[in-house]
Amino acid sequence: MRVLAVSLLAFGAAYAQYSSSSSHPCPGYTTSNVLTIRNGFTADLTLSGSPCNVYGNDINDLVLTVTVEENNKVNVLIEDAAMKQYQIPQSVVSLNRNSSLHSFADLSFKYTDHPTAGFGFQVIRNDTILFDTIGHPIVFEDQYLELTSNLPKDANIYGIGEGPDTFRRDVNDTIKTLWNRDAANPYKQNTYGSHTVYMENRAGKFHGAYLHNSHGMDIVLANETIQYRVLGGVLDMHFFGGPSAYDVINSYTDLVGRPLPIPAATLGFQNCRYGYKSIDEVDQVIANYSAANIPLEYMWIDIDYMDRTRDFTFDPVNFPLPRIQQTLANLHSKKQKMVMMVDPAIQRNSTYGPYVRGVESNAFVKNADGSVYVGQVWPGYTAFPDWFATNATSYWHNELSMFYEQVPLDGLWIDMNEAASFCTGSCGSGVAEDVVPKFPWTVTPAVPPRIPNVNNTYLVPKYSIHNPQTEISEKSIETIAVHANGVIEYHVHNLYGHMMAKNTRAFLNDLRPNVRPFLLGRSTFAGSGSYVSHWNGDNNSDWDELYFSISSMLDFGIFGIPLVGSDICGFFSNTTEQLCNRWIEVGAFYPFSRVHNGIDSIPQELYRWDSVAESARRALGVRYALLPYYYTKASYSTINGSPIARPLIFEFPADTNVLDNDSQFMIGEAIMISPVLFENDTSVEAYIPNSLWYDWYDHSVVVGAGKNATLDAPLNHVNVHIRGGNVVPTQTPQMSVEDTLAGDYTLIVALDSNFAATGTLYLDDGVTYNSTHSIIKFYSDGKTLVANGTYSHPVTNVVEKIIVLANGDYTGNKYVNPNNTNELILDNLSLCLTESWNINLF
Repeated sequence: MRVLAVSLLAFGAAYAQYSSSSSHPCPGYTTSNVLTIRNGFTADLTLSGSPCNVYGNDINDLVLTVTVEENNKVNVLIEDAAMKQYQIPQSVVSLNRNSSLHSFADLSFKYTDHPTAGFGFQVIRNDTILFDTIGHPIVFEDQYLELTSNLPKDANIYGIGEGPDTFRRDVNDTIKTLWNRDAANPYKQNTYGSHTVYMENRAGKFHGAYLHNSHGMDIVLANETIQYRVLGGVLDMHFFGGPSAYDVINSYTDLVGRPLPIPAATLGFQNCRYGYKSIDEVDQVIANYSAANIPLEYMWIDIDYMDRTRDFTFDPVNFPLPRIQQTLANLHSKKQKMVMMVDPAIQRNSTYGPYVRGVESNAFVKNADGSVYVGQVWPGYTAFPDWFATNATSYWHNELSMFYEQVPLDGLWIDMNEAASFCTGSCGSGVAEDVVPKFPWTVTPAVPPRIPNVNNTYLVPKYSIHNPQTEISEKSIETIAVHANGVIEYHVHNLYGHMMAKNTRAFLNDLRPNVRPFLLGRSTFAGSGSYVSHWNGDNNSDWDELYFSISSMLDFGIFGIPLVGSDICGFFSNTTEQLCNRWIEVGAFYPFSRVHNGIDSIPQELYRWDSVAESARRALGVRYALLPYYYTKASYSTINGSPIARPLIFEFPADTNVLDNDSQFMIGEAIMISPVLFENDTSVEAYIPNSLWYDWYDHSVVVGAGKNATLDAPLNHVNVHIRGGNVVPTQTPQMSVEDTLAGDYTLIVALDSNFAATGTLYLDDGVTYNSTHSIIKFYSDGKTLVANGTYSHPVTNVVEKIIVLANGDYTGNKYVNPNNTNELILDNLSLCLTESWNINLF
């Protein structure tokens, strides 16, 4: 039964417990003209007193719209009555505002007019107040919005980003700034993407909230509140009732867009370097991986292949097109693949075809006077495609089409799309075309930053978000640059990378209409997971970055981008043999697993050190054995948004010991990784949750008691455990994803303390959109194993082996392996995967 709880509350003396966290006396708003609509109501909000105009001009008249969907989601939309504030177009981020998704959360909404703070509201689950603004005045100005909600003491908040941080945010002292910028992973600072969604674990139950707004902002956690400080737009808040973490992510991705289906091959190991000197060196790297018996699924080429680092060109000396084509053909003959990079920055030069065609198509971002905006990136002075321009799509698709006609790649990499620029403002305007500027970091003495124009509040807003640069236009497109729809960059900056991904994805879908493309991007926004996968940018080769790579990966599971990972062994500076050993033992389990490093660093391909090669073979051997399990989790992410890599708190939400655990992680619900993250350690103090666990390698039992255990971890070993209660499908690792997935299956039936286990196997062709698929469910009571489900995908491989793991000899019968009394092996089987079956285990 649907219940919309909307009431005017009379709190009386209880008002005393609330106090505004604002540092300025803003009056808030008063409600009037309440009108019931389907699933909610609308009301007028009128400024309650004199404007405070603290960071802009107070807007006197607002409109409130509240809807409750299926008792699972609440939307609170506060917008200006005149509709002059910028709002994200539905064509850019397509919100599903009429969802029928249902969960067991029982959300309701209440509001009141506070005598001094004005309109405030609460979002409630059953009797628990999840979001509470009462007593905190709402500030709604043309260039500043403020919304504040109370939090419990030491609240458990996850999400909001992007930027290296602990997975559980410090609620006493955190400012998460959302302003996309080209920054090499500085701790707790803003980097490439903007995601406002967060979730909270409250007494073992999760709920979440998302602000739909593209402006720069700070989200501040302090003084037992969460406060949004936004540089414009409207307050479009969405609340998700959970109660599980997966329910929240399901609701969030249902709203902003589900993760894209991925080619199965993307789950294989990949290699890249910025700084390969020639295609000959690339060929040698490919050969060396094979000689070292390390599987290499994708070989990547950074901007090195370009002629003078210009998009859609090939260096005629070091990367001639015929040689690149030959390398691609050789890769394909061995079931391997190639990816290349494309940046949005187009060199400004009247002899360069992509620039000429962009000008002719009127496809570039402009200055206020109508001239082309000219920044600086790798090829020198550059123009930037304007994704709002009418002809931008056809222009970009044409350039990509001509590129793909020359090199039919297996994936595309879009980088520098914040958009990054090495100068501030249209620095190339008025400069002759034949001038190629030096990179700013090579100029001596360094060029000082320009003096900001404080009189233009779109260049220098009165509220200064905590973007650690001289001005918010630094290293990006200037905020007063003009888009084709008349909107300035100030309002849409955080959307640039998202729109590039959406546009590029559309090309790839048109190019090969029934083939799932592989697209990796750096700058993301809410809903980007529907178009692009992600890596966490330019990290450093150090132990801290290894540690924070786990929380960064887990963040993107919340953000709805499950295929994610960090550069293994680090991008900047020189890795060490020990660090690279330990990093591949973590990175082998990232959903997106790739080595990548910078031009000024020593080579770090995994075969460079014998010990690293051994660690890679062992860890990637586990990953490749788990490919059917990984692929099943990836496939379900397209259905309900569930992440592939998961924090322990998602799986054990009532266990307070894992609220801030970001040194271990789960793959799906069944596999726990407990890696070494600190230099010179040869053991791990791993937390073992209450459950039965089985060592991946020798199947020995670990009885979880909800406390730490010391696990041996010599240099070439990473601890992997299977959680009791799960049936895990595995295959024999091969040198390619295709060959691995073509093999027969071994089912690991890891029984829980009740001698039961369940699991799922998802099967399709791993390549096309319209593939038939099978979803096979496995159930075991310890005595039998049953398989049933939907069988549409034709396969010839079979289940050839079943390994049953239990804590003790529960059968009363002898085991096949007398040296391991908790293991029963049934082999030489031929159980088909095209129909239901059941088998007695003893």
